[in-house]
Amino acid sequence: MEHTGNILEPLPYHVELRDYLKSQEGDLWNWFASARAQADYTANLRLELLKSTYRIEATSHPDLFAAVDAAKQGLQLDIPVTVYQAQNSPQPNAALYFIPGEGHIVFSGPILTLLNSEEIKSVLGHELAHYRLWQWEEGELHITDRLVQAIANDPRAAESHEQTARHFQLYTEIFADRGSLLVTGAVHPVVAGLVKIETGLAQVSAAAYLQQAEEIFANDGVATAGGTHPEAFIRARALALWHEQRQAAQPHITRMIEGAESLDCLDLIGQRRMTERTCRLLEYFLQPKWFHTPAVLGHAKLFFADFEPAKTKVPTDLEGFKSGDEKLGEYLSYLLLDFVTADPELDEVPLAAALDLSRQLEFEAQFEKLAARELKLKVRELRKLKDGAAELLAKAEVLP
Repeated sequence: MEHTGNILEPLPYHVELRDYLKSQEGDLWNWFASARAQADYTANLRLELLKSTYRIEATSHPDLFAAVDAAKQGLQLDIPVTVYQAQNSPQPNAALYFIPGEGHIVFSGPILTLLNSEEIKSVLGHELAHYRLWQWEEGELHITDRLVQAIANDPRAAESHEQTARHFQLYTEIFADRGSLLVTGAVHPVVAGLVKIETGLAQVSAAAYLQQAEEIFANDGVATAGGTHPEAFIRARALALWHEQRQAAQPHITRMIEGAESLDCLDLIGQRRMTERTCRLLEYFLQPKWFHTPAVLGHAKLFFADFEPAKTKVPTDLEGFKSGDEKLGEYLSYLLLDFVTADPELDEVPLAAALDLSRQLEFEAQFEKLAARELKLKVRELRKLKDGAAELLAKAEVLP
């Protein structure tokens, strides 16, 4: 399926993290956006490039600079681009060093002799796509990148900070591969160049590698274990999916990058989403009128200051909680138990409601075990209540 037009926008994760950091880390954001921070970054970068590379001139490499011009045109960039060869770096690779208004691309290893002309153009498209991303909306995603990397590298950083930086980098590589596709107009040169760089082989089959990637994904639950770059098979499949499906491919790509949700491994965005979903779950759980006692609603406002129960129960409020993650089940169990015991005057009705909800969310056995222990109930008492839960809840609904 062919697609035309320049469709290259930041991924949803990029924008969501930018918005989160601007709203939640205002002081840090303002520092990294400041003129002083930008000036320090630029000066250090220029010096590092001069010390560690050989600067390639257009007069001695006209074909390379023709490819640079083609990549700039494909990405609609009008900036001067300087190309370098890294010293003492045998691994084939390329990297963009970002300075506003300038592109600086560093090749390392034998990349210029290993790749053919279309593959080199693909690599240039990938690196200049980084520039395209960093200059988006006055450089706000470059600020986001520097800020989140600084937080993650701080010794006091939590795992959520490290995961956030990791996800941002992984999505950035997915974005940059789309820049390669935009410049070359075809998936195969992008994939071939990627495989050559990863393997060092001079001859590869992009079609065969794409088939290899599909065989890997015949198994459920495959996700990247990469720290900064997704594995080549994930990048190849993500690019092919995007080429064929565009935005419809995003849920598949998200699963490949972020994997199954685990409560122990949430990043900052995942934590915010979990907070929002927890609020919706409580709105759903506490919707019945019999639950609206001062003790229960007061307890809910300790979680969310502006809490209001839902007017009606909407099944979509339960989406995202059926992950099968044991830690998530434990979290939800303790959450429900908080409200089971919030108002003793409600007697057994809240526990009956919690048993019913745990069944709907498929962590019933885990909740029952925890409830029996925490509430000091015997198994037969809990079973009796469970068997009569529907009748008990129906009676509670009709009480004035």
